[in-house]
Amino acid sequence: MSFESSEHAQAYWKENLFLMGVLLSVWFLVSYGAGVLFVEPLNAIRIGGFKLGFWFSQQGSIYTFVALIFIYVWRMNALDKKYNVQEE
Repeated sequence: MSFESSEHAQAYWKENLFLMGVLLSVWFLVSYGAGVLFVEPLNAIRIGGFKLGFWFSQQGSIYTFVALIFIYVWRMNALDKKYNVQEE
């Protein structure tokens, strides 16, 4: 991977770090927020007979994590193409 200039490299990593920060924030809010902090209000809602807070702490955070992996791959491929550093 070689960048056209050091400015491109800095811009690439700045966008990469921003994307990771956003995705990690979403993961934190879903896993810790929905599974621990907001579990009582979410438990008032039931899905398939299970309390929503329980579902988030057991399954929802895992599904969200897997979805975030796919979103990261998709956005990084777009970012690689934007800066012309994609894999051949």
